[in-house]
Amino acid sequence: METLKKRLKGLSFRTGVIVLCCCVPFYLLSFGQMLLPISVGMKSALWIVLFGLAKTFQYAGLAILGAEGIRRLRSRMRRK
Repeated sequence: METLKKRLKGLSFRTGVIVLCCCVPFYLLSFGQMLLPISVGMKSALWIVLFGLAKTFQYAGLAILGAEGIRRLRSRMRRK
């Protein structure tokens, strides 16, 4: 677990932002698939997979950015 955390922290700020942004489509898909005309069991399975992927991208992006990266991201968003 620690080696994975070290490798993620070694990635660039830009990579962290890209990975963090990848969670948004998976969140949209996880809730949007509820509108599809498929069985409840299939909807549940799709929701679990898509929501899990969204959370994985979210936590990986946060691990890449770290506390300092999050501060940088916030300051860039405030300027715009």
